[in-house]
Amino acid sequence: MKKCNLRHLFMVAAAMLLPCSALAQKTDYKQSKEYLMLRDSVHHSFNEGDSARFFRAVSKLENYLVQQDDLHAYYTQRCNEIVFLLNRERIFEAYKLAQRLSKELTDRKLDSEMYMAINMMGHIYRYCGNKESAKRCFWEVIRRMQQEGYIESQPPIYMNLVNIVVDKDPDEALRLIEQALSIAREASPERVFDIETRRTLVYYTTGDIPHFLEGYKAYKQGVAEGKSSVHGRTLEVYYLAQQGRIDEAAKLALTSDDDPFETQADIYSRAGRWHEAYDALKLGAAESDSINSLILSSSMQGIQDELRLYESERERSRLWFYAIAATAFFLLLLVVALVYIVQSRRRHLREIRKAYRQVLESEKMKSEFIQNVSHEVRTPLNVISGFAQVLAHEENDLTTDDRRHIADTMMHNTHLITNMINEVLEISRGENLDVEMSVATIHCNELLRQLATNFHRERSKGNWQLTYESALPDSFTIVTQEGALPRILTPLLDNALKYAPDGHTVLRATASDTQLMISVEDDGPGIPADKAAHIFDRFVKLDTFKEGLGLGLTFSRTMARRIGGDVVLDTAYKGPGARFVVIVPRSK
Repeated sequence: MKKCNLRHLFMVAAAMLLPCSALAQKTDYKQSKEYLMLRDSVHHSFNEGDSARFFRAVSKLENYLVQQDDLHAYYTQRCNEIVFLLNRERIFEAYKLAQRLSKELTDRKLDSEMYMAINMMGHIYRYCGNKESAKRCFWEVIRRMQQEGYIESQPPIYMNLVNIVVDKDPDEALRLIEQALSIAREASPERVFDIETRRTLVYYTTGDIPHFLEGYKAYKQGVAEGKSSVHGRTLEVYYLAQQGRIDEAAKLALTSDDDPFETQADIYSRAGRWHEAYDALKLGAAESDSINSLILSSSMQGIQDELRLYESERERSRLWFYAIAATAFFLLLLVVALVYIVQSRRRHLREIRKAYRQVLESEKMKSEFIQNVSHEVRTPLNVISGFAQVLAHEENDLTTDDRRHIADTMMHNTHLITNMINEVLEISRGENLDVEMSVATIHCNELLRQLATNFHRERSKGNWQLTYESALPDSFTIVTQEGALPRILTPLLDNALKYAPDGHTVLRATASDTQLMISVEDDGPGIPADKAAHIFDRFVKLDTFKEGLGLGLTFSRTMARRIGGDVVLDTAYKGPGARFVVIVPRSK
């Protein structure tokens, strides 16, 4: 299913904000020579992408609008600043401006204009691939527009929702288009032709060719009457494809406003030309990866700029800034590792048609994985950043206990981020069968008793208790990979502490002639029977509010299998709580 070009949508988003009710603005000044000159300067520099000229021009126009007491037009220009940054892939800066705009509107109690900030956040979320958050923002914009009487500005917001849902639910997309058309016919008829053209594209992608041909005929009639649509080029591409002129359609697609490579892939796949569809999709995936890398680089650059600002304001906070920069660097390594995994899978495809489908699935997995990691890393990263600013502010009179508490909190959150990244890297390394392993003779009671003591001393909080019970003689040994047992057991103990922080956990060791069995029993809420089959899958968390990526159990099982053993959930355990059993062969 086709998606509209994001950059083009942002340009439309800027124009969308301009209409408003007569009560919201004063229009007398808009015929003045001074206003027209300032407006045209902003327009030209925006279209040319000239950052220096644009921000000078928009600042002058904003000052002029404030003097005219037209706050609606003023905040419209503030939104245009955000749109300009998004078009330049300066995502971090755009996000900061959107947050600043939202705070300013809140502080001034300008609820009637708050939809502007929400709309900008919707576009930022969509640009970064967070479609659910974008949908919530756009629906909230529509609600506020309805409440404030900005009816004529609603159709473009409905079209933003169409572009989000059209891939998964074409019927919902058509319903939204009909809503947009209904409003546009009454309040903004100049939008009707463009919306009808978009509907015709949806007819094609859903295979409704009769309606598509009918819509195309209406489009050509509109063009003859002097009308135009931003979707016209893509519509011509699909018409050529429907007529069987595939090569002409593919060539024209390269000049369309939508994603040219995805359009080509769609055309070729419908024609059964899988080889060419796969080649087009590869080019589109490479372009998408390039954009994602640009977004990440922009965000990382913004973080580094913030770190330099904090360092100049407060030299003593330099250590925490380095920690944040290191976290960003580890995040980059994680993304590089992810890209490598995706590319490795693609190299092992055996046939073109199967490869075409697998690339689509890989792209979906990558997007979900980045969102998952981004969501989990954001909270501790924000805590570190916030406390760093508190330390850097000269007016804060902090006691020694306050500073110790802040330092402990920042170290804890830094530890969380490092652990998340280490889990992923360790799983990746654990699945590599070529990694050389060193073996050693392990005295089990000594090792496990020391592990329990150290873990309880370093991690225990509140009333949580950890005891070690062993049926093994002190002379009992096994030969296995050095350091493997602590790495397998630590995530299981972490899991017990996380879900039963005030409970009692037992680490118990037994053995048979061929195996060592180590169980971790807690008295927490336990694991529902319908979840038991999936708890070792990656990113599975029974409680989404708990810290972590959901990789601990995955890591434990991966490490255990690497040394010839396994980690299983004892489903026969009656509780309360849960019992995990580590099975290790007595010799490696």
